[in-house]
Amino acid sequence: MLIKRLKTLAASLIPLLVVLPGAAYPDSQTSLNVFACEPEWAALAKVLGEDKLTIYSATTAMQDPHHIQARPSLIAKARRADLLICSGAELEVGWLPLLLRKASNQKIQPGQKGYFMAADHVEKLDVPLTLDRSLGDVHAEGNPHIHTSPENILRVAKVLSERLLDIDEKNADFYQNNYKLFEQRWRQSIIKWQQQAEVLKDINIITHHTYWSYLNHWANMNVLATLESIAGVSPSSGHLAKVKKKMAKNQVKMIIHVAYVSERPSVWLSEQTGVPVIALPASVDFQNGQSLELWFDGIINQLVTMP
Repeated sequence: MLIKRLKTLAASLIPLLVVLPGAAYPDSQTSLNVFACEPEWAALAKVLGEDKLTIYSATTAMQDPHHIQARPSLIAKARRADLLICSGAELEVGWLPLLLRKASNQKIQPGQKGYFMAADHVEKLDVPLTLDRSLGDVHAEGNPHIHTSPENILRVAKVLSERLLDIDEKNADFYQNNYKLFEQRWRQSIIKWQQQAEVLKDINIITHHTYWSYLNHWANMNVLATLESIAGVSPSSGHLAKVKKKMAKNQVKMIIHVAYVSERPSVWLSEQTGVPVIALPASVDFQNGQSLELWFDGIINQLVTMP
């Protein structure tokens, strides 16, 4: 009876061994656990790794990734992760350091193979010349919302695929082949999106936040004004009045805001000026199976069909 109980106890402890901090990476028969801070990176990992990865996204497209709590459920997921994929550039500075400390998972700490910050691998926009925290959520390393440019997605995909095969060498050929297929398909999509976006070149737009800087730069749209005079803070009536005055002197095509923020300032300005508002989804609806291609298709379609 004692031997039987000891065998039962040993069997129950086996699953725990694979999640202990500093444990070895799983073999080719076990999927890697991926903790993605944002759904765009979860979706990218999915297309590169498919069933070789078990992917968890800490946020959805309707959440502001700046303001997330390191709640116990996230800590538990991070503790089991073999690879952490985040935007970086201080986007998650309010919660990621605490999460990593609480998770005590050596594999996903800074400097380790399992620590991957996407913004480290692209040229960043909106890098402040001086750091003034009175201006709100200013990111010292530049704008962290790099995924809004399709060119950046391709750059990150290449480096991420290399990181996957470095962590999981037995499946290196699988990751390499998947990246090549993705690259070919994504480049074809970029050509299509560039052709569609020709009508957006040099148009004046108003944005609620600098969230779409990379998309605006890629599509050559001119940001006439930003509703948030202080990043992350709802615009004052005085600032909105200044934007309205500026719009009266220029032809503006549309007012763009992120779907997860309040639309009230944009709607008010639209009612005052007659310029239409467009709410763009901040990221991929990963939880419901949306792909990056479908997300970008939707973004471009919304922009080019605006009257």
